[in-house]
Amino acid sequence: MADGNITKDAMYDAVAPDDFESMLEVDRYNARTPAFDKIIAATHDHFWDPLDKRYIDFSEPFDMENEALVPDEFFPALETDYVKSKLADPKDRIRFINESTRWSLSSILHGEQGALNLSASLCHVLKDQGAQEYAANQAREEARHVTAFAQYIKARWGTPMPCGPVLKDLLVEIIGAPEVYKKIIGMQMLVEGLAMGAFATFFVKTNDPLMKKLMQLVMTDEAFHHKFGKIWADRTVPKLDPAEHNIVEDWAAHCFQTLLFNLVGPHQQRAMYESFGMDPDIVMQELTVLATDEARREDMKEATNIFRVLIKTLLNAGIITDRTRAFYGMYVDMEELKAEGERMVGDDIADEGIAYLKTINFRTPSVTSMMAAE
Repeated sequence: MADGNITKDAMYDAVAPDDFESMLEVDRYNARTPAFDKIIAATHDHFWDPLDKRYIDFSEPFDMENEALVPDEFFPALETDYVKSKLADPKDRIRFINESTRWSLSSILHGEQGALNLSASLCHVLKDQGAQEYAANQAREEARHVTAFAQYIKARWGTPMPCGPVLKDLLVEIIGAPEVYKKIIGMQMLVEGLAMGAFATFFVKTNDPLMKKLMQLVMTDEAFHHKFGKIWADRTVPKLDPAEHNIVEDWAAHCFQTLLFNLVGPHQQRAMYESFGMDPDIVMQELTVLATDEARREDMKEATNIFRVLIKTLLNAGIITDRTRAFYGMYVDMEELKAEGERMVGDDIADEGIAYLKTINFRTPSVTSMMAAE
């Protein structure tokens, strides 16, 4: 494969997806990077099973008719005069919030499916044994996230909503990209960064104890997935020549702009708005007036804002230069962000979750687990 992968470290050497013969090279079996060994070895610390009630019980009830899953502030459309006029009945307002949450969590479910497929696709192209084992390990963890979100959505609504066209197009583009850098930046850094921001926000704000537990359990895995992208950036970005850096920086900006301006727009949720008798075009017009850049920047000062996490990820990775700094600077104080250091929103929540999981995983094995091992 021509090095459109922009490979700067041997552990990211890749072949074409249909080039299995290269995986049979004898010398390859003795070439293994230790860079991912700590992440792989820590897997048992944050193991959890979404179908085991010791970890999470999806039968826990919630009054969907009379209680909102999340606060109003999650959905800026609720501030428009048009939406307010359509939701004069408090129960309609609650139903709108909960259906909007259904759409958000359905998007997360589709994103987790994308992460599962992308991780599996990396197993087909990465030659290094350590990188390949890491990707296989992440695929396993993403599979349980798909199960977990599917179970939560089933418990609260029955079925998920379809994937929005913008998110679908981005996932298809990332997963189908032959270039490894596109996969790692697009999924491991940006979509995973988006996920960590979203999970942290839901964890802090939700009124549903079951959702809160789910978010924390998923974050115990995602915190490690995010590190894979950081390792790539540390090994790759400093070695890029100017032309290569421009390619990487432009791809990151493309992904970020797609997520920022389109992911949660009313046009992506047309069917849901129409089910409430609303025209998403009118909602968008009123949101455009409300959501000025100044207002969005003020909102992004909140540590759990999902797009703030994306910018911090790119900044810490050294991907953002003066070429795009002004673009990101419209929405966040870049100097303030840089001064915050390496810790990401959600890291503390994940650490607490791992401590909880250790109290379950390192007890005497249950009869069920011993039978499963036979």
